[in-house]
Amino acid sequence: MDCDSILDLLGEILIADVLKLYAHGLATKNCEFRSNSAMGENVDPEQQRILDENFSGSLQIDPKRARFPNCIVWTPLPVISWLIPFIGHVGICREDGVILDFAGPNFVCVDNFAFGAVTRYIQINKEKDALGKEGSTWDNALRKGTQEFQHHAYSLFTCNCHSFVANNLNRLGFQSGGWNVVNVALLVLIKGQWVSTGAMLKSYLPFVIVTGFGIIFGGITFLTFLAFFMVLLVGWFILATYCFKDFIQL
Repeated sequence: MDCDSILDLLGEILIADVLKLYAHGLATKNCEFRSNSAMGENVDPEQQRILDENFSGSLQIDPKRARFPNCIVWTPLPVISWLIPFIGHVGICREDGVILDFAGPNFVCVDNFAFGAVTRYIQINKEKDALGKEGSTWDNALRKGTQEFQHHAYSLFTCNCHSFVANNLNRLGFQSGGWNVVNVALLVLIKGQWVSTGAMLKSYLPFVIVTGFGIIFGGITFLTFLAFFMVLLVGWFILATYCFKDFIQL
C-alpha cells in the first residue's frame, strides 16, 4: 500500500469519526432540549403565566386586561355622574376576572363593561364573605343571576345595573345577604379602591368642571337645580328601596 492510499484511508476514518461525534452531539442536545421542556425551562412566558394562574386557582387583578377576579367594579356614567359623581355603573366579576354587567333590556354584557374602563373596584374574599346558597360556587351563582336578568326589562329607576349586582350578592350570601341598590352604591362609595389616580380624575373631574361652569354662569340657580336633581334621584332610590319594596327589582 503506497503512501497516498494510507493517507486516503486515514482521512476516511477521521471523517467517519467526526460525523459520529457530530451525530452524538445532536442527539445529546435533543435529549437536553426535551428534558428542559419537560421541566418548563423552554415554555413560552405567557403560557407559563396561564399555567401558574390555573395551578394557583386564582388570578391577579389586571386593569389593563380588564380582569378583576371576585370583584364588584364601578365606572362613571355620562351626564349623571357629571352631576352626581357617586352614582355610576356597576358590574360583578367571575372567578377568572371577566366582568358581567346588566346594560339593557334582556342583555347582560360579558367581558365588555358597558360604559368604559373600570375606575373603582372591591375584591371579595369568597372563602370568608361569600358562602353561597346551598353550596353554590361563585361562578354558578353568577350564571344563575345572568340567566335571570337576561329576561328582565331594563329601567334606570326600577331595574338597573345595581339591581343585577345586588341580586348576585344575595345569591352568593355575601355578608349574609340583604343587598339592594342603595347599599350596593354605598359599598362602592365607602370601600371602593381606585384603579389609579387617572381613574379618580376621570370620575370626579367632569363634576368639578360642570359645577365650576355652572356656578360661574348660573350662580344660585344652577346650585338650586343641582341640589333638586340630587335629592330627587337619591330620594327616589331610598324611598323605592325601603318604603315601596316592590318598585325596584332585585
